[in-house]
Amino acid sequence: MEKAYHIPVLLNEVINGLKIKPNGVYLDLTLGGAGHSGEIAKKLSNGILIGFDKDLEAISESTKKLSKTIKISTDGLPRQGEALLVNKDFKLAPEILKSLGIERVDGILIDLGVSSHQIDTPSRGFSFKTDGILDMRMDQSQSLTAKELVNNLSEEQLRKIFWEFGEEEFAGKIANKIVQERQKASIETTQKLNEIVESCLPKKVVFSRGGASKKVFQALRIAVNGELENLKETLENLIEMLKSGGRICVISFHSLEDRIVKTVFKEKSLGCVCPPSFPKCVCNHIPSIKVITKKPIVASEKELEINSRSSSAKLRIAEKI
Repeated sequence: MEKAYHIPVLLNEVINGLKIKPNGVYLDLTLGGAGHSGEIAKKLSNGILIGFDKDLEAISESTKKLSKTIKISTDGLPRQGEALLVNKDFKLAPEILKSLGIERVDGILIDLGVSSHQIDTPSRGFSFKTDGILDMRMDQSQSLTAKELVNNLSEEQLRKIFWEFGEEEFAGKIANKIVQERQKASIETTQKLNEIVESCLPKKVVFSRGGASKKVFQALRIAVNGELENLKETLENLIEMLKSGGRICVISFHSLEDRIVKTVFKEKSLGCVCPPSFPKCVCNHIPSIKVITKKPIVASEKELEINSRSSSAKLRIAEKI
């Protein structure tokens, strides 16, 4: 049996959370292998599906999969009953959609994880479990790679990345060791970096976290792809594009992302934001969304058995007022 390009996480929860209308306009801003989009498309009759992904391989795979269910736009224009796939970073979505004449949408999905295909392809350099060149680019047309960062950043810059983006408690020790090792020879592969990180951590820590390099590889991936840059602003802009009653579903895979999503949802759902000491409201702040998930939805035991990578997934849902 052919291996799936990507196994979508929390699939049923996302589809139920979006409350899909057959004639609605829906955005999948992180297409991957169109696992989620494939199910969205099945529920559309005369609606519009627009998908974004900066990985050209993902666009190609999604085109093949979605074409079995819905007509694919070939001229870059969104039409009813069709899917438009855009090879761009989802952070550009608000301005691109407005240029296409789309001001409001019925539903938005953002899955902030790395696709199974990217992780399982050694040449992409995302995984410390297989050996490959230190790459980690989601958009392979960009020049910056993980190899460039590891071999050129200062010890302090590396320490900061590992701590801020990976919450790695041994960040300083790992950064120091990397600088020492690269003076002997350039650090080029995932296996070499993994060996360096493992040498810096106590064995009990290595086994308890499911791999010594988990946090370091996460941090480098975020830095290479600018994953947290402007995420808060992008979420705020996307929420403004929702129609009344429209839903936004966001899946995050680590605390840094989830914290941003939680903060945006909270700020947008509040009424008065004046300090408690004020005798009356002067801010005139009006809530724009209702948070549907007071706590994030996580994978069921059944899903965890099928897809262990869903273990860190958290889904938050909000509805436009």
